[in-house]
Amino acid sequence: MEDSSLLELLHLGNEDAYKQLFVKYYSPLCEFASQYIADEDSEELVQDLMLFIWEKREELFIESSLKSYLFTSTKHRCLNAIKKQIYHERIHTVLYEKIKDQFEDPDYYFVNELADNIQKAINELPENYRETFTLSRFGEQTNAEIAQVLDISIKTVEYRITQSLKILRVKLKDYLPLILLLLHE
Repeated sequence: MEDSSLLELLHLGNEDAYKQLFVKYYSPLCEFASQYIADEDSEELVQDLMLFIWEKREELFIESSLKSYLFTSTKHRCLNAIKKQIYHERIHTVLYEKIKDQFEDPDYYFVNELADNIQKAINELPENYRETFTLSRFGEQTNAEIAQVLDISIKTVEYRITQSLKILRVKLKDYLPLILLLLHE
């Protein structure tokens, strides 16, 4: 079927015309795109283009030939993908430069381990202790505010926080020297 007929039928929402268009151009467009970007990326890019054509079929206005439009669109999408990749690589380089010293510091890995263990220990607290402790330490609420939110007395809030701290001290005793070191820096 001629491209002009395919395009007319596509405007009308004819799925067979779309299938023919896909079969006719998918492989050549992937081959063309792979000259710019990786093969697996080129397939995804062409699939996105084909999906775009189907979704915009009613509004699609092609001045040149369908073939020319498809190859030009593929080229522009490839160039945009390359720009995006370069931009991401630049961001990664800048971020790496900013944080690379942390990765070279052996304490960094202990700090991450400590943070994970603190979170784990907090998650293992009894539910009412955990809720009260979290509101106090991370929600930055006063004991009176917590008491009002949880509909309990201020003394109960104080008791739960004290008990939570005792439990956490026991669970995190192996990390106490690191905690003290971090607090004095």
